[in-house]
Amino acid sequence: MEKVKSVFKEIYPYLIIIIVVVLFRTFIMSPIRVNGPSMDTTLKDGQLMILNKLGKVERGKIVVVDIPGDIIIKRVIALPGDSIYALDGKVYVNDEEIKEDYILNETSDFEKVFLKKDEYFVMGDNREVSLDSRSIGPVKKSQIKGTTKFRFFPFTKFGIVK
Repeated sequence: MEKVKSVFKEIYPYLIIIIVVVLFRTFIMSPIRVNGPSMDTTLKDGQLMILNKLGKVERGKIVVVDIPGDIIIKRVIALPGDSIYALDGKVYVNDEEIKEDYILNETSDFEKVFLKKDEYFVMGDNREVSLDSRSIGPVKKSQIKGTTKFRFFPFTKFGIVK
């Protein structure tokens, strides 16, 4: 019995560390990898970011979305209750053109969408190749796993993404 207590006393700090790390990654922050060119030029394929699971979802923020069969990284363009459409390459939210100095190319036209209470409209910055709300529809708050704005790899791009 004394030997068991001794072993437990020795491994106890390591068990605490493991539990804290698992809880931290599960509920607060975890790494996420950019997959594909849909966020070019803001983010590049293969870059590693920190997913903030407690981050507030706001217009313009980059979010991680869980869609059936995939995890995608996109930018929030419209919020619950908003209307959104694109005409002549420009995006309009609540009938006002929005400034998008982060996009790689123009947005193809799409008809007006009215977002419900729990819906967000997300799009990639590289609109020509992005799988986003234009094709998958609005996403629910429950599908948004968190926000991301801190890139930690490659080290030459280390820091906050604008």
